[in-house]
Amino acid sequence: MRVLFLLVLLAGAALGLWPWAVQNFSGSEIGTWSVYRDGRFLAAEVGLSASDAPVRVLVDLTMWRPHATQSGMALLAITGTYNDRVILDEGLTFRANPTPRQKSPQITERIFRDDAGLIDPVQPGNYRFVLRLGDKVDADIKAVDLVLRRESGSADPRMLQAGLSLMGIGFIGLIVAFRRSGKRDEKKNSAPPPRWGRDGGS
Repeated sequence: MRVLFLLVLLAGAALGLWPWAVQNFSGSEIGTWSVYRDGRFLAAEVGLSASDAPVRVLVDLTMWRPHATQSGMALLAITGTYNDRVILDEGLTFRANPTPRQKSPQITERIFRDDAGLIDPVQPGNYRFVLRLGDKVDADIKAVDLVLRRESGSADPRMLQAGLSLMGIGFIGLIVAFRRSGKRDEKKNSAPPPRWGRDGGS
């Protein structure tokens, strides 16, 4: 049973990590644009082609001091336009969990990433992306980078919930299996010696 529950736990972990892996690693990177300088947001003009579709829009937020990671979240917003038509308008939430990416142990700044969504289909031409402060910014911002990935896949968000459920079942099952195994060992050790035979009392 322990092997079965271990397999369930591993399957849940794989299923739960799949959406994150698809978001961050599927396709290839088109480029990265710095959109924050001297306390001001800068617009990014990016030329895209139809063959880039679907294009995933990611935003990296770099913060100066570690205390900002304790704050819970920092909100920004992004608007993407094509020929003056809005094709993307999303709020961005950067949470302290999971653990943010860190450039180096010697550097105190932290980098958080949020997914602004997919552009699909992609009309060939120039796209304009503008970031702005959201309703709440609880962070000491150093930099904001726009990251675009071409031919990026998508994963059903329900996979994460299913993965977490399987992980919970596998973890609880392992605990119960180990406890039952321990009780059986205790019973074996506490059993009285046989009365007859080589180990018997006579």
